[in-house]
Amino acid sequence: MFIGRERELQKLNSMYAGNTFEFAVFYGRRRVGKTTLITEFIKNKHAIYYMASEGTQKENLAGLSRAVLQDNLGIGVDTAFRDFSALLDYIDTICNDRQLILAVDEYPYLAASCPAISSLIQKHIDQCWKNSRLFLILCGSSMSFMEYQVLGYKSPLYGRRTAQFKIHPFTYFESRAMLDVYPAEEQAVLYGVTGGIPEYLSRLNLKKSMDENIVELFFQESGRLFEEPVNLLKQELKEPATYHSMISAIAGGASRLNEIAVKTGLESSGCSNQMMNLISLGIVRKETPVTEDGAGRKTLYRLEDNMFLFWYRFVRPNISSIVRGNGEGIYEHVVKPELNDFMGRVFEEICHQYLYLPNVYSKLPCFFGEIGRWWGNNPKEKKQEEIDIMAVQGNIALFGECKWRNTKVSPNVLETLLRRSELFHYQEKQYVIFSKSGFEQAVMKQAAIEQAKGNAVWLISFDEMTGNEGQGMN
Repeated sequence: MFIGRERELQKLNSMYAGNTFEFAVFYGRRRVGKTTLITEFIKNKHAIYYMASEGTQKENLAGLSRAVLQDNLGIGVDTAFRDFSALLDYIDTICNDRQLILAVDEYPYLAASCPAISSLIQKHIDQCWKNSRLFLILCGSSMSFMEYQVLGYKSPLYGRRTAQFKIHPFTYFESRAMLDVYPAEEQAVLYGVTGGIPEYLSRLNLKKSMDENIVELFFQESGRLFEEPVNLLKQELKEPATYHSMISAIAGGASRLNEIAVKTGLESSGCSNQMMNLISLGIVRKETPVTEDGAGRKTLYRLEDNMFLFWYRFVRPNISSIVRGNGEGIYEHVVKPELNDFMGRVFEEICHQYLYLPNVYSKLPCFFGEIGRWWGNNPKEKKQEEIDIMAVQGNIALFGECKWRNTKVSPNVLETLLRRSELFHYQEKQYVIFSKSGFEQAVMKQAAIEQAKGNAVWLISFDEMTGNEGQGMN
């Protein structure tokens, strides 16, 4: 059953309905659902689909030849075109009199085996295809390759694409459709440990409990995700050992480049280059406070992928015990007591996602360009402060806190948020606090007092977020 990606599918079908030449570029990290989306789009349409292999030019020429000839002739064939020029010439002849989709998956593998392929495709787009009804799709998991070698200014294909789709992991709210047998809180945990990756979510056994699924995926040697980060890094990077150390350092709390370098024993310059590789793969993200311009000493590095965060925090340090059959005990006695702490970071992301839901975003005081985090120095108290959610537009600012706790939020949380907001001099300030377990009566009275002063304060429980998405902002 196909779930999610409604916007992408609607856009693709709208493009297809135009019955003119289209060139769509798909990219995103492995397992994120690119192939599934393509397969759903080309269903019941005249389409040629080929997944390139990490092999020689001859192998890929033969494979694509089979896909093209089998489609046109309706039979299996063992022959191949003499070269890619001849193959593309043949496509010229079959796309002029009918609408045709040509989808090449894992295009970076094809380009590696035939470096001239992008120039050849460019030639055919310019000389023939742009006046045809061909719908060309190039898809790849190597994001740096797709961004620089397909979409980039120096690429022969630059300026030819008519649409590009960067396929992201599901948000929590999108992933719920795959987790509907579980309570909302367990859905959040399963979303967190899988990072919202559709392929990982599809591996969950919906007849088993949340705990059983996590143990079977991560804490058994045969588990689908037991070695997943190791395998992904091997596919994408040379000499991955250094990257394991860097990711472990970040998962362990190091967030500044010099801290990561010290923990790993690397030079800061080399660490910086390798960090860029992890960012390009979508494993790490570079963050600056929402009020900063993106540069400076306040830059932090966090794991973008929560599955990596979970694995490096809980699985990698316990591999020896897991392979000896003690994974269930590790989960029960080491991991479960720390799940709320792990989920604190995940819940922050869920709250950001909630604010971007269309029926919530429309209720915000203005259309904020970016909703992020803030951290910095409190000169009055001479200490570092953090704000989980902050957004600014002109002279309006939104401040927020996110609490994934088993106890109700107490008044000091709102008091602290109000105090931290005094570090900023915006004309209008509004506040939002998210809580997994609700709010003490005293906080609600405190919020009402602030409302009377003209300061909008929203107190939103997780039940409100998940029961009637968007109603909590009324």
